[in-house]
Amino acid sequence: MADRLFVHTDEKDEKKGYEIILEKDFSGLEGAVKELGYEKRRMCIVTDSNVSDLYASEVERELKSIALTVTVFVFEAGEENKNLDTVRKLYTHLIENRFDRKDVLIALGGGVVGDLTGFAAATYLRGIDFIQLPTTLLSCTDSSIGGKTGVDLDSYKNMVGAFYMPRLVYMNLSALESLSARQFASGMAEVIKHGLIRDETYYEYIVNNFNEINDREVDVLKKVIKRSLEIKRDVVEKDPTEQGERALLNFGHTIGHAIEKYSDFKLTHGECVALGSIAACYISYKRQQLSTEEFYEIRDMYLPFFLPISLNDDADADEILKLTKSDKKMQGNRLKFILLKKPGKAVIDTTVTDEEILDAIKQLIITDEFD
Repeated sequence: MADRLFVHTDEKDEKKGYEIILEKDFSGLEGAVKELGYEKRRMCIVTDSNVSDLYASEVERELKSIALTVTVFVFEAGEENKNLDTVRKLYTHLIENRFDRKDVLIALGGGVVGDLTGFAAATYLRGIDFIQLPTTLLSCTDSSIGGKTGVDLDSYKNMVGAFYMPRLVYMNLSALESLSARQFASGMAEVIKHGLIRDETYYEYIVNNFNEINDREVDVLKKVIKRSLEIKRDVVEKDPTEQGERALLNFGHTIGHAIEKYSDFKLTHGECVALGSIAACYISYKRQQLSTEEFYEIRDMYLPFFLPISLNDDADADEILKLTKSDKKMQGNRLKFILLKKPGKAVIDTTVTDEEILDAIKQLIITDEFD
């Protein structure tokens, strides 16, 4: 039996929104798409070169019986291809296959695929519908819901984008079995984030069940994913376009995105979020919002999930600070920073100084001694 959650997108209309369906395979996809009234539509499965061989044919078979036609657009995997050139190629594919405003895009893959497909859907013919089929832990628990879409511009992550909600998020949880250990760990950084910003009990559950989570035990993993989805849903429902509280979901991302650029995307998104989260916790600790014990526990808790807690000792802290200052979350000359008051309680702060950020970055490089 599938688990279902509903995300409201209009506080004045309880029926307006989209469902998140957690299933064990793709067998329920045809029925879920039919519920949306998408029979006899053109459908384009957008995926990358890693995912296409694994699932594109299966998804195409599920949709062919109800669609007018199904096409598959595949682009080369990697963050470096989440750009306007790839979007342009997708537009061309849609035009050549005569897609109109009643047709549908299907995002099959991880966060890169979902972000790019969502942005293309938001902008093709001024907006057509799209469905998310996330296949990574990162996209299941974070990027596939909430309607943030976008592409990178040169080295600036998600600098071009739009808020555009999917019509459905369908998760085949068995797809997580095909993830590499590193990609699974990357998703855990976002899972941990949800506990740290909103739910201390959930955070403690994650810590206490790390063996079962790493072993990908189905019942434990399903419980973890569902709770992360509930936390993100509750935040985005209150603030769909990030005017206030939704910024809490950026915990760890400000310095994390800078590290991601600095590494030339050689580190995964989750690895960078883990490092950025530790840096944010260090600032909270130095401000006496977290105790010494709380800080060390949070920092070391990333290790059982095979996430880094330090940078190479030749990392350039000043360059990472410079990249942090180019973040799109800047308000005037101040960064909107997310700090912890305690595990499970995050706050938005615009008073964090360059000196504090630089100090936190340096502590990622020198992790054996904290002032």
